[in-house]
Amino acid sequence: QVRLVESGGGLVQAGGSLRLSCAASGIIFKINHMGWYRQAPGKQRELVAYITRDGTTNYADSVKGRFTISRDNAENTVYLQMNSLSPEDTAVYYCNAVVVVFSKAYDFWGQGTQVTVSS
Repeated sequence: QVRLVESGGGLVQAGGSLRLSCAASGIIFKINHMGWYRQAPGKQRELVAYITRDGTTNYADSVKGRFTISRDNAENTVYLQMNSLSPEDTAVYYCNAVVVVFSKAYDFWGQGTQVTVSS
C-alpha cells in the first residue's frame, strides 16, 4: 500500500505565501506524475499543477506565475510553493501520485490539507 501525507496548509492573508509538501511512502517502484489538485466549497476538484518524473511541469492558468511545483525523486516528495495568494485560492489541496507497484501504475491521493486565504 502507498500512503501520501500532505503538510503545510493553513491560514494566510492575501498576498502571502505557503508551501505545501507531500511525501509518499510504502511499496514504491517508482512514481510517475505527481501533482496537486484543489477543491473549493461547492466546486469540483480541479488540477492546480503536476510534474512528471523528469521535471516537466504543467499549471492551471489561474496559478501560473504564482505557484511553483517541484519534486525530490529520492525522497518521493512533491512540493507546491504558493505565492501572491488570494481568497480565490482557498480550498482543500490534495496531493496525487501515479505510482508504479509491481509493474502496474496506480493512482493515489492524500487526505487533503486546508488552505485558507483571508482578504
